[in-house]
Amino acid sequence: MRDAVIVEAVRTPVGRRNGALKDIHPVDLSAMVLTALAERTGLDVAAVDDVVWGCVGQVGEQSANIARSAVLAAGWPEQVPGTTVDRQCGSSQQAIHFAAASVIAGHADVVVAGGVESMSRVPMGSARKAGPGVPFGPAVSRRYDNVDFNQGTGAEILAKRYDLSRARLDEYSLESHRRAGQAVDDGRFVKQITPVGLPDGTTLTVDEGIRRDSTLDALGSLSPAFAADGRITAGNASQISDGAAALLVTTSERARQLGLTPLARVHTATAVGDDPIAMLAGPIPATRKVLEMAGLDLDDIDAFEVNEAFASVVEAWLAATGARRERVNPLGGAIALGHPLGGSGARLATTLVHHLHTEGLRYGLQTMCEAGGMANATIFESLPA
Repeated sequence: MRDAVIVEAVRTPVGRRNGALKDIHPVDLSAMVLTALAERTGLDVAAVDDVVWGCVGQVGEQSANIARSAVLAAGWPEQVPGTTVDRQCGSSQQAIHFAAASVIAGHADVVVAGGVESMSRVPMGSARKAGPGVPFGPAVSRRYDNVDFNQGTGAEILAKRYDLSRARLDEYSLESHRRAGQAVDDGRFVKQITPVGLPDGTTLTVDEGIRRDSTLDALGSLSPAFAADGRITAGNASQISDGAAALLVTTSERARQLGLTPLARVHTATAVGDDPIAMLAGPIPATRKVLEMAGLDLDDIDAFEVNEAFASVVEAWLAATGARRERVNPLGGAIALGHPLGGSGARLATTLVHHLHTEGLRYGLQTMCEAGGMANATIFESLPA
């Protein structure tokens, strides 16, 4: 039986919108993690059968199959192909699923999965504004009574559905910053981050979004972002960010042949569809489905990465699943670290795989809400050195 293992996972620091990474083209940002992946593994990159790359804003600098451009920018052989995936915020998590499926099926032996988003250079929503008309088409508009699909609206729906107060959401956000700051202080991200050289000659080595001086009073002073009486603010939502991440996926047998030691196995993977109006509840059924597929219980999972698109997403997921709070996003999440859309799935996987390996834990579960009412869920099994 062929399997799918991850032998290395690397990411850039996540930059704030218009921050340190704003002057780096997303193709070059992608190439940086490809290069780091090759350097860390010592792999002859001619052995890579494919590169599967997540990206949401596939317009402008991120258009024309950015995966292929990244391969060429990294100086890899022209014979290495690449393809770009869009499952909205879960794009690079889906890239991991495709990579794993490809090597398990025997269609490939070595695949790089990852993703990128430069939200400074290609602002969120640029793809929708690139051409005339509504992207959903008249049939979808009729089916949903011309509703304006909006993630902020979905976040508010979840907050009301699960009776999540503004104070509770702000408290969650403050804890995300605290955990992320502690992770930096403890050196927990050092192994997973490749430093990025900047045009001004300096180097970015840490995530820019962590607010160590944040307080509940400061968070409480922010105005609602989507409704006058709403509970969602810029403080309890993910940050708009720039970043990239990549993972090398192969089989156990091929890893041995290449002299590589796997960090983790892709144990089980799935994707689900859910209500496109509430939009962000998908991680709940996705978690239940992937656990059932894996034959595991919630208590078998040692660590969870639930993307912090909004605090209400994670709090609703916690309320619905009953997972142990201390196991969820133990090193902080997108509220503190940032959410570079197409790169976030790979960023979460990189963080989770390294966390499992460092802490000697066995199972990790990652799930992400996605625009359109979808969600991916993946279970990783850490492997001993």
